[in-house]
Amino acid sequence: MTGIIILAAGQSARLGTPKQNLIYKGNTLLQHTINAALQSVCKPIIVVLGAYAADILPTIDAKDIEIIRNDDWEEGMASSIRASITALQKHPDIDSALIMLCDQPHVDALLLKTMIHRLQDSHKGIIACAYNGTLGVPVLFNKQYFAGLLLLTGHDGAKKILAAHLSDIAAVPFPLGAVDIDTMADYTNLSNLP
Repeated sequence: MTGIIILAAGQSARLGTPKQNLIYKGNTLLQHTINAALQSVCKPIIVVLGAYAADILPTIDAKDIEIIRNDDWEEGMASSIRASITALQKHPDIDSALIMLCDQPHVDALLLKTMIHRLQDSHKGIIACAYNGTLGVPVLFNKQYFAGLLLLTGHDGAKKILAAHLSDIAAVPFPLGAVDIDTMADYTNLSNLP
């Protein structure tokens, strides 16, 4: 089984307000991401909250998801990855983890299902999305990489592991992965799309 991890613990420093709660297509960005995860074939779905957790919790539907609080969120993304992989390992039937962010509004269930099928068909240990000339999230790791994910520190994200294991990566083209929400201008541009 593949578990999904949604990283949503950051403080949205460049935005100045919790990006998790920005409205997109009638839902918050975080709920939009959760909905995509729920429509995939993955379980469990683990949502990592940290900064603004008290403001975010009332805005999401917690049914069918597992919420964990990362009190070390100020350390950086690595602390959320460690906390979520630790939580995922409590589920004995998990053999892979799909890591998502809450600020890529074009991620949908079809992309997630495509990644899971690619993991099965490619015989590679990592499936990463390809956009803007790079490989990035969402990214799917076979459980052989869990130990490495648990060793990440500070602001290290999964890219460190991707860089070290390029020969074990299969890419899924996802040009819209380049769209993420870091600033109010990003959000304004997204809001102006048809």
